[in-house]
Amino acid sequence: MAHHPSLRFGIKTAPTHATHEELLHVWQMADALPIFEHAWLNDHMMSLGDHPTDPYLESWTLLAALAATTQRLRLGVMVTDNTYRHPALLAKMAATIDIISHGRLNVGLGTGWSEQEHHAYGIALPPAGERVRRLDEACELMRQLWTLPVANFEGRYYQLHDAYCEPKPIQKPHPPFAIGAEGERTLRVVARHADIWDCSVNTPEEYRQKSAILDQACVAIGRDPATIEHSRHISVDPSDLHAAYEGTRAFIKVGATYIIYHMPVPDPQGVLQRLAEEVAAPLRTEYHQTDDQA
Repeated sequence: MAHHPSLRFGIKTAPTHATHEELLHVWQMADALPIFEHAWLNDHMMSLGDHPTDPYLESWTLLAALAATTQRLRLGVMVTDNTYRHPALLAKMAATIDIISHGRLNVGLGTGWSEQEHHAYGIALPPAGERVRRLDEACELMRQLWTLPVANFEGRYYQLHDAYCEPKPIQKPHPPFAIGAEGERTLRVVARHADIWDCSVNTPEEYRQKSAILDQACVAIGRDPATIEHSRHISVDPSDLHAAYEGTRAFIKVGATYIIYHMPVPDPQGVLQRLAEEVAAPLRTEYHQTDDQA
């Protein structure tokens, strides 16, 4: 079951093996193509796996620069690892970027997961259950900082004592939360807090099953499941854009409407323009949408 009548297409660029100028060029091209509505970075401090010395720009400082040099795209980090930054600090950073972008920020959050990266940077990686509970607290803490004149929070993991976040974000009541989650416990956090849910399971059938679990979690707390947009990342092979079309179509059929394409950077082959013309536009036509309906 599709949760929303509109498809929202966007891009994601990894801030690795690319300069700020190359990333900015791709983002500004997407900003000029109306069919793309959102753009994202990922959140790593270093390249993972066997190549840790590869260059990797920090996501939130880079996002501030991209926010200042784009005009239209909604933007965010998909997803920010909650373990890397205290949520009160992240709330302040997010409020600042929402102001810089004139109200275009989506706040992407996840529990955190990379043992390699946490070990390298000396950051504690709590057990999985604790990470879920910390994410739940972080969302509520950030919401209070953004909406209350003064925030006092007594959580199990985080506390605030007469904390101020001024100026507030432009968006009211606050910037939307985009939460990445697959596990049942984390999906309950999505039901409580998220405006956008991102799920990276392998198959459309798994995605459908996770969507059903999220729907149940929403109903259990009295929330309309249709108030949460369903996001899906789609890989882009420049030599086979038809595969991106078919992959997107398969996930749309099981409820995904917020589509994020992994874009290569730089883009010397004009992939972004072709993606707009050969994939996103035909899908929008197939699902009977005009730009005015999106």
